[in-house]
Amino acid sequence: MKVELFHAPGCSRCAAAREDLKAAAQTAVTGLQWREINVLDEMDYAVDHGALFLPAMVVDGELVFSSLPTPQQLRAALTHRNAKEQ
Repeated sequence: MKVELFHAPGCSRCAAAREDLKAAAQTAVTGLQWREINVLDEMDYAVDHGALFLPAMVVDGELVFSSLPTPQQLRAALTHRNAKEQ
């Protein structure tokens, strides 16, 4: 499973939550691919994935959170998605 966090430089909410979200995702799914994307560097990629408001999270190419989730919300969404795939 691939999880992408879309953020912008200077986003204090993103910086504060980044490690907690990554840890929550890693506990929910084995073999996780985690990627942090600076939208200023990859604007077209962000738009293509619907990440128009920041911070946003995309899972396997699908916009799942258009605002920053809590670690618990992210863990629950990934666990649910993982169960559906199996």
